[in-house]
Amino acid sequence: MLRPQEIVLAEPRGFCAGVDRAIEIVERAIEKFGAPIYVRHEIVHNTYVVNDLKSKGAIFIEELDDVPPGATLIFSAHGVSKAVQLEAERRGFSIFDATCPLVTKVHVEVAKLAKEGYEFIMIGHKGHPEVEGTMGQLSEGIHLVEEVGDVAHVNPGQTDKLAVVTQTTLSVDDAAEITAAVKRRFPQIREPKQQDICYATQNRQDAVKVMSSQVDLVIVVGSPTSSNSNRLRELAVKLGTPGYMVDNADELKPEWFDGIARVGLTAGASAPEVLVKQVIERIKVLGATSVRKMDGIEETVKFPLPKGLKIDVGGLEISARSPETGR
Repeated sequence: MLRPQEIVLAEPRGFCAGVDRAIEIVERAIEKFGAPIYVRHEIVHNTYVVNDLKSKGAIFIEELDDVPPGATLIFSAHGVSKAVQLEAERRGFSIFDATCPLVTKVHVEVAKLAKEGYEFIMIGHKGHPEVEGTMGQLSEGIHLVEEVGDVAHVNPGQTDKLAVVTQTTLSVDDAAEITAAVKRRFPQIREPKQQDICYATQNRQDAVKVMSSQVDLVIVVGSPTSSNSNRLRELAVKLGTPGYMVDNADELKPEWFDGIARVGLTAGASAPEVLVKQVIERIKVLGATSVRKMDGIEETVKFPLPKGLKIDVGGLEISARSPETGR
């Protein structure tokens, strides 16, 4: 029976700058202020990352009632609503905001245009914390659409000033299709100057598009709650290549690899490289003898940490990790 011979690694894959920054914010806060540090919602949607930070002293909560007075609180990379932000400030927590700067950009745009009288159509997944955070920047006048069919049922209060925004981790192709439907119904709608879907989501999807035609199977490393990871698996399948998503190497099933010569491997933006390496070792046990890294975009984006999280080293404030730390 044919077993996998080669593993093709997508490039880029795994952690993006926003995830790197969010994790570092939690680690720095624990280091500087001591455990426990409270984090509203999973800092990023990855089981391994969350469990690792729990072991270091992070406590993940959903309700502010679960945070004791005077505690340090971190908002997750997905962002929070204006109501959550104001309530946390009212309670006097020491707050650090790990919201991805690209999500914050959407929040700022929504707030700015709302002051000019705009209503919004938001393309995204109902219940996702990023969508709740963005829609929660306003008390009214923002309408969610999840698919093309939803567009016909949107009833804004006015159409003279209408803008569209999107969740940053959507399928690029799906978002374009829904946006086109929105523009057909509301031809004057204002689009973002730069698309809301983040560079990392776009780059990882583009890599899967290139890789899918070269392999017989695509494995995506990512947690079930990770939107961008789910989109990678869906994209591979849409392109005609079988695809599976796994949280870790233990979830790989040998029967997936029956009759498979070449396996494509990628990871969502919240999945650490250590999990990719473990999956590679497991696929080697199943027969793979070589690993080839695709050519791809080298990501150099870095986001600064919030003020107050610099570490004092010999009297100097250090704001970035050293290369030895791996991030």
